[in-house]
Amino acid sequence: MWESNEFDDDTTGTVFRDVLMLALIGFVAMVIVILPHISESKQRDDEHRSPGNIVVEIHWPDDLPVDVDLWVQGPSDVPVGFFNQNSELFNLLRDDLGTDGDATELNYEVSYSRGIKAGEYIVNVHMYGPVPSGIVVPVTVVVSVRQRYDTLRQILTTDISLERRNQEETAFRFTLTGNGELIPGSVTTLRRRLVTVPSLWKP
Repeated sequence: MWESNEFDDDTTGTVFRDVLMLALIGFVAMVIVILPHISESKQRDDEHRSPGNIVVEIHWPDDLPVDVDLWVQGPSDVPVGFFNQNSELFNLLRDDLGTDGDATELNYEVSYSRGIKAGEYIVNVHMYGPVPSGIVVPVTVVVSVRQRYDTLRQILTTDISLERRNQEETAFRFTLTGNGELIPGSVTTLRRRLVTVPSLWKP
């Protein structure tokens, strides 16, 4: 009788260990299946929240002490530039005055968007201050789109020449899809002034 009980105890212990092991294997398998979906969800959230989905930059020669301004406007938004440095969509992250109050020798300005809206975008450059006599200021304009958290893809670039104070030129007007794809045939340089009186801004 005693030997029979010992056999039953061993059988019960083996069954318990097998059930525990199967439960553990099932849990590990479930984690392996779910983990990629958690990573994809986090990546989508990061892409949605990350700044710099659209990046607009201007550069001009570092040896020219002139004040060039970048102005951008997104769909159903107000213009963003040196005296209105943020909107629902864009932020001007650097207002470069040339050499005044500048800790670096680089001349550039940059605006970042938070997300991508479908619709038309406008990029202007504006000569805020005076231009030395006989000088033409070449300004390079670059537009890039970030469709993934760690990927920035240049979609447009051009050069603009500025020769006089308050000269404003439209570098680009272009249309993007909500996924950041440039719509073929949408790029123009049809002028539209963005440097205007703030009270007159209407989306």
